Amino acid sequence: MLAALPHNYAPCPAAIATPRCRSLVRKTARPNPSASMTKPYSAETMLIDGPDAIAFAHAQFSSNVSALAIGRWQFSAWLDPQGRVKALFHLARLADERLLLLLRGGDADICVDALKRFIFRSKVTLTALAPCSLSAGPALLLHEALQTDQKNLLLGCGTHSLRISTESAGDGAWRLAQLRNGWPWLPPSLLNELLGPAMSLHRLHAVEIDKGCYPGQEIIARLHYRGGNKKHLHRIALSSFENSAPCVAGDILRIGANEKIWLLDVFHDDASAEALAVMNDDVAAGLLDGTIECADDQISVRILETWST
Repeated sequence: MLAALPHNYAPCPAAIATPRCRSLVRKTARPNPSASMTKPYSAETMLIDGPDAIAFAHAQFSSNVSALAIGRWQFSAWLDPQGRVKALFHLARLADERLLLLLRGGDADICVDALKRFIFRSKVTLTALAPCSLSAGPALLLHEALQTDQKNLLLGCGTHSLRISTESAGDGAWRLAQLRNGWPWLPPSLLNELLGPAMSLHRLHAVEIDKGCYPGQEIIARLHYRGGNKKHLHRIALSSFENSAPCVAGDILRIGANEKIWLLDVFHDDASAEALAVMNDDVAAGLLDGTIECADDQISVRILETWST
């Protein structure tokens, strides 16, 4: 519960030529796609407390945790030794020895259980908090973390904030703005599947090259310096033809035998949908000058924006 946060917490002040047709096959089968589109995301959160909280997080996570000031948040990630993203999250420093993680996909209990195996002699306590509501709050400076009371914590996102609350109802009013900013949300089926660079996490400073060692750092550095990464994040428009099942987060669209489009987050309106997607660079090159219309799966895909780092 947010009530567990310290009473004396005070944040620092702030601060497209001719369309090409290819066969697209959707990999993921869903019994009830409409439920996935309308259900608000909950706030899966966890705390890291103790004298070694900052050092432990800095050694495990891919962002520069030691540079995070009290009352501020940063994007961060926990990678496996192969550089795949096990968890993506907002990391807020609430006090000298306290960090809060808001997962962007995944389960806090599972994350805590997995992290506990690496505590060894570190003086830290990991706690998964009860799920809270997640809703849009008032405009707040980017990266500011503000606890307004014992039941509400705001994470500043510029034009809005993310409200983590134990008392208010959740909503999805923040989702489209964050999707258009290229802030990924990882569906459960894609956890432990994608490399950090494939999600263009460098530009969010969720992955750093020169902060020292952390799980997956060697792979991330090698991809960065040798140019081995062949996948990147894109914002795309999705159009489903009449009577076709709409796409949802976690779908994997297949083009031909080997090419794929991984859908991380999908936001629907009445006529169409926007999504954040990871795709191979050769697939993106085929989309940049047009739209792929896929009669077999009744889906049209068009790139709106690309993040190359």
